[in-house]
Amino acid sequence: MLAYLHGEVGADQVEEALLSGTVMSAVNWAEVLSKLGELGADPASVAKRLEREGLVGGSIEIINLTPADAVEIAGLHAITRRRGLSLGDRACLALGLRLKLPVITADRTWLGLRLAVPVKTIR
Repeated sequence: MLAYLHGEVGADQVEEALLSGTVMSAVNWAEVLSKLGELGADPASVAKRLEREGLVGGSIEIINLTPADAVEIAGLHAITRRRGLSLGDRACLALGLRLKLPVITADRTWLGLRLAVPVKTIR
């Protein structure tokens, strides 16, 4: 999402995914807004703008995590720890596993994870 918003390498692949409809966990949405806040943007204003533009709530459906997702996230810690995946990374993976959808990332360290969903990198 950040690559798309900043026009970085791989933004075209994110845009392609957005055109077909995507989902993002509320945790990962909070990560995006937090990062934009670190860069000087007002998170509430950004969220409202992206909703008005139809990106959030249109192309991207924000989904809450469940207690079962929390168990999955915790279980993923053991197999992703050596690769340095964060709680947010594991939240993304858990949602992909629950919905049986591929996950998209800019982080190549996710490649090679043996999961029941494909991992696609944008770079």
